This record gives sequence, C-alpha cells and structure tokens, in this order.
Amino acid sequence: MSKGQVVDVQPIIDFLGSKTPQAWIDCALENQETLLVDHANCEKKAASTALNLMYRYVEFPQLLQKLSRLAREELRHFEQVHAIMRKRNIDYPQLNASRYAGGLRDQVSKQEPMRLVDTLIVGAIIEARSCERFAALAPHLDDELKDFYSSLLKSESRHFMDYLALAKQVADEAVVARRTDELLRIENALIADPDPEFRFHSGVPIAA
Repeated sequence: MSKGQVVDVQPIIDFLGSKTPQAWIDCALENQETLLVDHANCEKKAASTALNLMYRYVEFPQLLQKLSRLAREELRHFEQVHAIMRKRNIDYPQLNASRYAGGLRDQVSKQEPMRLVDTLIVGAIIEARSCERFAALAPHLDDELKDFYSSLLKSESRHFMDYLALAKQVADEAVVARRTDELLRIENALIADPDPEFRFHSGVPIAA
C-alpha cells in the first residue's frame, strides 16, 4: 500500500460478510470517469448525512463531536476527488443515485430510538463497503488513483467504527448486533444482485 498507509481490511470484510464481486471491479475499471463522478457524489452525501444527524440529535455530545469531524473529512475527500476530475478534464454531470443507499435506508425504523440506531448502523455499513471497494480497486488503478484510494482507507475504516460505536451508545449491544445482521443481509443482496446502472455502490452490472 502506498504512502505508508497500512490498513488491514480483513476485519471490514469479516464485518460485511462478503467481498465486492469481480464483475463490479471489472466494470469500474472500464468506467473510471463515472466511478469518479459518483465517488464525488458519495462524499458529498456522506458529509450531508453527518450534518443532518448533528442537527437532529443535538442531545448526544459524542455524536456531535465524531460526526463534525467526519463531515469535515468527507468534504475534504470530495475536494480531492473533484480536483482529480478537473485535472483529467472529466465533466461533472448529474447522476441519479444508485439503489444501494436508498435500499438500505428503506429499512430504517420510523420510530425513535431505533430510527437513530438503524441510521447509524446503515452509516457504518456504507463506510465499510466504501473502504472494502477502495482496497479492491487500488491495486488495479494508475499511480495517482492508487495512491488516493489507498490514502482513504484509514479514514473510511475509522468512520465505520465511529458509526458502529455511536449505535452501541444508543442501544444495547445485542440490539445493535441483531439489526446489523438484518441490515447486512439486505446490503449483501444489493451488491450481489444484477444492477442495471453502474455506480460506486452498485450491484453486479447487467451485461449490455
């Protein structure tokens, strides 16, 4: 791994219970412009999610501290992705969101405190999958993107752990474990099932 980044992604793979399908990696390498555009969108959305939680749950000091830092880091990542796009003369078109995040958020409880617990678990899962995909892609990319994606592993793995730790502060660990298993079953299906659109978190691409 480049630039001194040493992150063991195996615990993240163990948490997720599945690896990104090779068909998605192959498609990503063939569609790197779309990959970068959607990656930029994901960073903006991650910052927005953290800020929304900070506005909604001001009674949790630990949440405010951790998610404030997380939002700043996600915005910095967006700036880095956007800079690479500009350097490579990649346009920034509007892309519709993938089914992935929506499919997970559809499972979030409408009632508190489980609404917060589920939202935090979903955040942990998305960050974990992002980290796993950065690690899966990095060895196959040019030096600039390899260095960049490798450099993201440490922060993304920390974001995953922060979200999960916050969930355990709101609910009993057994409840968090049960909901995590339930949401991961949904997540694993979302990345393994055929998907008509390629996005950073999409499933197995449908052959044209």
